[in-house]
Amino acid sequence: MLMTKQTVRDFFKQFPDDDTCLQHLFDVRYGDSHECKKCGTIGKFHRLKDHKAFSCQKCGDHIHPMAGTIYEGSTTPLQLWFYAMFLFTKSRNGVSGKELQRQLGVTYKTAWRMGHKIREHMARVDGDAPLGGSGKIVEVDETYIGGRKKGAYGGKGKAIVQGMLEHGGEIITHVTTDTKSKTLIKNITDHVKSGTEIHTDELPAYSRLSYSTEYTHKKVNHAGKQYVGPKGETTNSIEGFFMHLKRTIKGTHIWVSAKHLHSYTGEAEFIYNRRNEPHRILNDLLYGYPKG
Repeated sequence: MLMTKQTVRDFFKQFPDDDTCLQHLFDVRYGDSHECKKCGTIGKFHRLKDHKAFSCQKCGDHIHPMAGTIYEGSTTPLQLWFYAMFLFTKSRNGVSGKELQRQLGVTYKTAWRMGHKIREHMARVDGDAPLGGSGKIVEVDETYIGGRKKGAYGGKGKAIVQGMLEHGGEIITHVTTDTKSKTLIKNITDHVKSGTEIHTDELPAYSRLSYSTEYTHKKVNHAGKQYVGPKGETTNSIEGFFMHLKRTIKGTHIWVSAKHLHSYTGEAEFIYNRRNEPHRILNDLLYGYPKG
């Protein structure tokens, strides 16, 4: 998977200091000319010296660009936040809290929180636009991640992740509570458009799809050592995504809790969905803020 080609020198040329980062944040969220919510004047806002805020040129009302973003309430320099996001775009296998601590010179607690917030930002920017549609194919599968309970068997004690991947398109994942038919199929109906051809393995929970009027259901018989069916049915792509996700967690993070697993799957989604346009990875993070 390609990463963005922007170098460290390029990054610091674009964002040499905190003031530049704050101005960028204001411009992205409020534009060059913004309507003041207090007096209704449309015009420029001026930076307040020694404050992370901008002031209306007529009434003096303040705008705080960091409010409503992952930076709100943080005392960490904004440039370090931007650089942390840059580091996420340079790694194939994610960035650990320890690596952020080393690179940014902050405490581990701060580094972990920054990484968690950036992953939340990735998930929000990525969104969950519906997959598939008429003539489209979506692979659906589930995997188990994490440690087992003592004395447990199979996947018991692990977190369950269900994935839906459109051929040539995007992926959506869900950390789910079980593999019951009601749970797994609801995720599909919530995120896959009617008319889609769905490929799954032989898990009984997906059997109901074969009687659906909304989807065409094709199965791969993994128990029979089948990986590509006679009509091209396969779950190889979604299984490949899960393999990379597990390598990332094991190799970079060692272990993640079920409570926070969704943020790591969200990061993997964000990167995967930009696999063919690596330049978008950093751009989407630095421009994907809520509009003011």
